[in-house]
Amino acid sequence: MKKILAMLLALAMASTFAACGNDTDDGEDTSADTTVAEDTTAEDTTVAEDETDAAVMSYADYVAAELESEVVIEAYVQAKQSWWDNKATIYTQDEDGAYFIYEMACSEEDYAKLVPGTKIKVTGYKTAWEGEVEIASGATFEIIEADPYIAEAIDLTDKLGTDELINYQNQFAAFKGMTVEAVEYKNGEPGDDVYLTLGYGDASYSFCLEIYLTGADTEVYQTVGTLEVGDVVDVEAFVYWYQGANPHVVSITVAE
Repeated sequence: MKKILAMLLALAMASTFAACGNDTDDGEDTSADTTVAEDTTAEDTTVAEDETDAAVMSYADYVAAELESEVVIEAYVQAKQSWWDNKATIYTQDEDGAYFIYEMACSEEDYAKLVPGTKIKVTGYKTAWEGEVEIASGATFEIIEADPYIAEAIDLTDKLGTDELINYQNQFAAFKGMTVEAVEYKNGEPGDDVYLTLGYGDASYSFCLEIYLTGADTEVYQTVGTLEVGDVVDVEAFVYWYQGANPHVVSITVAE
C-alpha cells in the first residue's frame, strides 16, 4: 500500500513539474515574438523614411533622368505663369538649376499660396516639347515649410548663341546691352504674346513676352509697347526653350 501511494505521489509531482515547464516556455516564446515584431517594425519605418528621402532628386539627377520617367524634385517657386481648370504652370528653381512645371494639379486656393520663394515638392514625369524640358501635365505637389528662396538673375549675355546656354534652361537670367531690332505682336495688335528680336554682337536672338506670365497690364508689357528699333535694353527672363532658346521676358530696362 505504501508502495502504491509512493508511486502515485511521484507521478503527481512529475505532472506538476511538466506543467510549470510549459508555462515558462510559452512565456519566453511570446516575449521573443514581441521583440522580433518590435524590431521589424522599427526597421521597416527606417527603410520607408530612407526610401522617401532617396526619391527626391538633385538637379543633376533630374538632368540625367530619361524622358518619360517619373521624377521627384524639391524647388522654390519663382514665378507663376497661369492657372485654369485646377492646373498651374510655374517656374521653379533651386541653387543648382531650374524646373518648368506645366499644368500641375492645383486648386485655385492652393495656387494663391504659391507665392515666389515658396518651397514645394513635385512628383511627375519628365518630358520635352519642342526642346523645352519640363515636368508634364498632371504632376502633383505639396508645400514644404522652409525659408523662402528667390534666385538672382545670372548674366548669360555671353552664352547667347552657344551650346552652353541650354545648360541654364528655365533659369532666371539677365541679358545686357541688347539692341532692339523688331517688336511684333501676335495677331498684329497688343493683348497677346509679344515677339522681340534683339541683337547682340553680329547675331539676332528671339525673346518672348508670354501674355499669361506678363499680362497686358504689367509694367514690362507696357514698356515693350514704347520700344523703338535701335533702343539698347537690359532684359531679365526665364530661359525657356522653343525650337531653340526663346527666353520669356519679365523685365526690360531701356539704357539711358
